[in-house]
Amino acid sequence: MKEFLVFLVKFYRKNISPLKRPCCRFYPSCSQYTLEALQKYGVLKGGFMAIKRILRCNPFNEGGYDPVK
Repeated sequence: MKEFLVFLVKFYRKNISPLKRPCCRFYPSCSQYTLEALQKYGVLKGGFMAIKRILRCNPFNEGGYDPVK
């Protein structure tokens, strides 16, 4: 399952993300954060962390440096 999710994120980064203007408020980007969280914590915890991060990536959040901990 983890490999499939990593594939989806990499597909997004290669094929969809270049069509949009950069809009992530965080460093590393939300897609990079998701890859790192999945690799470090697995599908359940890493996926939950990625969802929380994506929900925080909005105009009401200042953003900034937010590494996977």
